[in-house]
Amino acid sequence: MLDETTVTAYLDRISAPRPEKPELEPLRTLQMRHLLSVPFENLGYHLGEEIHMDERVVDKIVQERRGGGCYEVNPALSFLLESLGYDVSVMPGRVWIKGELTAPLCHLTLKVRVAGHSWLVDVGFGRNSRYPLSLETEEVQDDPHGRFQVTTADDGGIDVRANGTLQYRVYDVPCDVSDFGPTLWWYRTAPESPFLQNMFCSLPTENGRVTLKEDELTVLADGDRESRRLADEAEILEAYDKWFGIKLTQLPVKTGSGVTVPMSFD
Repeated sequence: MLDETTVTAYLDRISAPRPEKPELEPLRTLQMRHLLSVPFENLGYHLGEEIHMDERVVDKIVQERRGGGCYEVNPALSFLLESLGYDVSVMPGRVWIKGELTAPLCHLTLKVRVAGHSWLVDVGFGRNSRYPLSLETEEVQDDPHGRFQVTTADDGGIDVRANGTLQYRVYDVPCDVSDFGPTLWWYRTAPESPFLQNMFCSLPTENGRVTLKEDELTVLADGDRESRRLADEAEILEAYDKWFGIKLTQLPVKTGSGVTVPMSFD
């Protein structure tokens, strides 16, 4: 549980009001504000930083005003939600890439129970829904970020689709954040790790998304897309600050090699 000072600072970081009670509408606001405030980024992998999944990640998000991958931002949000009285559990997942599922524990999401109903909360994927998704219906759920659907898979997992495309499969089984330690080590060290093959920082906006992949800046706004290569180190550092609020003293250097694994932020 986070102390009151940290909870207040976290809510200020994401510009979210403090819920009076752990109810659904405040949960929707918290997920929305988190997504619009905290970038989905893997810069730490290319800056030689440690990647934390425990309470230390809250300092990264709140004090350093950074973001992270699913192993960081979703645990951080879970600490905030639990401190606000929500019933939260971790769900492990596998990502769909080119029609194949990755190994288990490659994605980390949250299940939040509110008034006896279960909701999928995820702020750590390239194409998130803006609001929590009901885990109790297989009907399409309309969202500002697309049309989402959760369906039961043959192996008992839950497939998540965005606009008809499979995104990932989660499992509602007992799990702790510490269980993801070996997979985090793989992400940090394996040459084929998508977090080493790619260097990105992405943030949805009210009407689109801004993404910086290495030196390519893409701005989506009201359906229009503009992409351009940034000229030099100074312009890249300025873009991190301007678009994501990330102030870096040095430029991250891509550590991966070989074929880049595609990652979509559209």
